[in-house]
Amino acid sequence: MRRTTLLGGLATAALLAAAGGLPTTASAAPVTGDAFTRAVAQLKAHSGSALVAAGQTFTLQNVLTDTDGTEHVRLHRYQDGLPVLGGDTVVHLGKGNTWRGASQTLAAAPTRGARAKVSEAAASRTALAASTAAGATIDGSQLVYDADGASTALAYQVVVSGVRADGTPSRLNVLVDATTGKVRDAWDAIQTDGTGNTFHSGSVAVGTTLSGGAYQLNDGARGGHKTYNLNGGTSGTGTLVTSTSNVFGDGTLGNPVTTAADAHYGAAVTWDYYKNTFGRNGIRNDGVAAYSRVHYSSNYVNAFWSDSCFCMTYGDGDASQGWTPLTSLDVAGHEMSHGVTSNTAGLRYSGESGGLNEATSDIFGTMVEFYAANSNDPGDYLIGEELRTNGTPLRWMDQPSKDGASADCYSNQIKGLDVHYSSGVANHFFYLLAVGSGASSYGNSPTCNGSTVSGIGNAKAGAIWYRALTVYMTSRTGYSGARTATLSAAKDLYGTGSAEYNTVAAAWSAVSVN
Repeated sequence: MRRTTLLGGLATAALLAAAGGLPTTASAAPVTGDAFTRAVAQLKAHSGSALVAAGQTFTLQNVLTDTDGTEHVRLHRYQDGLPVLGGDTVVHLGKGNTWRGASQTLAAAPTRGARAKVSEAAASRTALAASTAAGATIDGSQLVYDADGASTALAYQVVVSGVRADGTPSRLNVLVDATTGKVRDAWDAIQTDGTGNTFHSGSVAVGTTLSGGAYQLNDGARGGHKTYNLNGGTSGTGTLVTSTSNVFGDGTLGNPVTTAADAHYGAAVTWDYYKNTFGRNGIRNDGVAAYSRVHYSSNYVNAFWSDSCFCMTYGDGDASQGWTPLTSLDVAGHEMSHGVTSNTAGLRYSGESGGLNEATSDIFGTMVEFYAANSNDPGDYLIGEELRTNGTPLRWMDQPSKDGASADCYSNQIKGLDVHYSSGVANHFFYLLAVGSGASSYGNSPTCNGSTVSGIGNAKAGAIWYRALTVYMTSRTGYSGARTATLSAAKDLYGTGSAEYNTVAAAWSAVSVN
């Protein structure tokens, strides 16, 4: 039920929790009941530190296994049958089923016997009032335990569907306290992005399939990724883009297929980046492709990822306002990376975890752009620089505050910012980690503490962030937790006391995360 946007917001948790040669990089392992059983047994054996109490049950999300046999078992947590939002945990098991701890943000086990004093109908009315979307309707609700802070509270999670003012669909998740009736939190399951096609990337190879005498934008080499034309529509799949000549688009926006070729190419490069860099076989790591939809609505200046359709959707932009289609390489990488986050750490799109979610997409969208090595859109640390005819990017990673709203440095006010602005702290951290502080060909990056940081390069910085995301972060990880997670990842990959480990620590301190 998630949609992720570049300009707007990222989609967060579903209504019901469902279940290049890097050293010791985690790779997919078969999801076996044995790993799940052993992980739960170890949790119960360490119930004090793991906050396991009577009435708790677990379901398996996935298992990652390092080359040395260490297993990382990601679990959803339930209390008396109710989902515990923020109770997800990753159990780390060494060879021989030895306990290596657990990654989690849960601060206290839920209090048993809590009863709702507010009716579901009243909670739904409160949630409906919290939405500013047009045509807002209730799309479902359930009782959950909200594990946000030092204690947990019984709440209704209500999903409100509608359409935002800019035409973006909305699936607002509203948490209504089941005791007080007040809104505890709200986040949208829809996330948007910027503008793009081979209009952006030039003449490129695209994966196609010949069927019935016509070539389809159907990439059999990459899980069967398909690209569809919505032709101005806002729902449904659209029409699969085809060609009798196996040539798609002409590089101009007068040809609607040009934009489809951009989106198809961006999806292929993103797939290849994750596969060839981390061994990740698609967004869910199951070999199954998402799909792309282009020409969404009219003059729509955004793009978004949606968990519910497992797809990326792109608007054409608004030429009268200087916007081109939102199908550039870094936008495609950004949107698909929201899907990767959804299927790993599941960072909730609200508060500090939402900023980290958005930054993750900016980070990997940038890494995809570098990976492509496309001379029409060379790698840089600008987000969406291809989308406006005047070349102004959406965001700068070297100094995020250049956009007038994003944060360069951490403070206690970060959690109150829009996630596209609180993401600035992590974007700044990653730039310092990869490139370093001061002037370079990519920008001029200051530090918040006046220190000097020497970068370790994209490959190592990307490997550290990916391992932190997939092995150590959980749904409510904040900036302090991100520091811990990336240090753990750097320790795994390069060793404690290594230059890489020390640079991670220095880069976080340089953005005031200590």
